[in-house]
Amino acid sequence: MKDAEFTEPQEEFRTTQERVYYQVRDAILRGQFLPGNPITIRGLAAELDCSPMPVREALRRLTSERALELSDTRRVTVPIMTREKLDEICAARVALECQAAVQALPQVGDAELETLRALDDRVTGALEKNDIQEYVTGNLEFHFTLYRLGRPHIILSLIESLWLQTAPLQHLVFQRFGVQELPDRHQDLVEAIARKDEQAVRTAIRQDIEEGLGSISAEELMPH
Repeated sequence: MKDAEFTEPQEEFRTTQERVYYQVRDAILRGQFLPGNPITIRGLAAELDCSPMPVREALRRLTSERALELSDTRRVTVPIMTREKLDEICAARVALECQAAVQALPQVGDAELETLRALDDRVTGALEKNDIQEYVTGNLEFHFTLYRLGRPHIILSLIESLWLQTAPLQHLVFQRFGVQELPDRHQDLVEAIARKDEQAVRTAIRQDIEEGLGSISAEELMPH
């Protein structure tokens, strides 16, 4: 558990249970847990300075969201991805994220466009420096800043669930191969958004997902 970094939630939560859930969830999204690695309730409770009860509930929720997996021996682990599952997630993400991006288009004004450009610059800088953690954080913020503009409550929760399932695998691949060679479709996407070109937005989102997730090989799916 020593390798995980838990950020403090940006908003105030009413209960310790909520706080712990969002901190563990955020750590998974940012690649702090890798496929096949076990997660212990006591270890998490010590890291998060809380009792085992809210950790147990957080792990239960994240297991129901398929971000974590409960084995026959009652051990909680980050699931190992299969090719079939990855292909299905990739297709689902394309469908949902294209819809979320198009839904956000009418809400993008000059200020929102400037924010997206700044986040794109952050991602580009991380790619150039091969800064994995900065890339993961910047990429996450870029996509969800865009999607939230359209207020897609149901779609957004589904997208978050899919990101939770693939974030550990992607981070594992980044650790092995770096991020310098990753394609960056964000500039194409920002330009399409600026033109309010719905079809170009869909194309950029699809290429971004397929060239990232879809390019992961069978060898890279296996934990080393």
